[in-house]
Amino acid sequence: MMRAVTAAAAAFALSLPATAVYAAEQPAAVPQVLPMGVAVGALPLAAEDRTGYQRTSFKHWNAGANPTDGCNTRAEVLIAEAVVAPEVGPGCTLTGGIWWSYYDEREVTPAGALDIDHMVPLAEAWDSGAAEWTPARREAYANDLGQASSLVAVTARSNRSKADQDPAQWLPPSADALCRYGAEWTATKLRWGLAVDELERGRLLDIAAGCGGTDVEFTPAP
Repeated sequence: MMRAVTAAAAAFALSLPATAVYAAEQPAAVPQVLPMGVAVGALPLAAEDRTGYQRTSFKHWNAGANPTDGCNTRAEVLIAEAVVAPEVGPGCTLTGGIWWSYYDEREVTPAGALDIDHMVPLAEAWDSGAAEWTPARREAYANDLGQASSLVAVTARSNRSKADQDPAQWLPPSADALCRYGAEWTATKLRWGLAVDELERGRLLDIAAGCGGTDVEFTPAP
């Protein structure tokens, strides 16, 4: 199965123009939808190197999509992902509201009980290509509101269990979350042109093999 997926991915890659779908410099990003196995196979393969990583290399949380509303990126994710909307008070104070943490299938309230997870953790992004980015691009990555799967509101417990691990090291505790998580991890890496290592790629292909019909949707980052 893995050989078939890899062959399909290779055929897809050969069909791409010189400016690949995940190239950051594309002037006009076009949304992409790919079968999960093909999407995983399209990710560049490279060894990881964490030399020089500091969390402070990724400025967050910034003023968010609307710098005038008083809500930073964290608050804007919480407002967008609430299943029952919170009341937004002065200084973007959030009161009430209910959220669904899909990693562990838990209903969560209040907002302070949630973490905002970087789908691909900052350290993993550094390992996978972000070490070569400008500070401005790393800030854009850390505050990415342009693709819903990039930042996810989840229980603090599940986020801290995940830490900076990739899918070869950690997967959500809910079995029902597996296909979505694999697709969203892949989408984030494709969006930002980030690489995968051998073990990570193998685990993603294993997930894809068990998630027939799952598509990966992403838009290359500006």
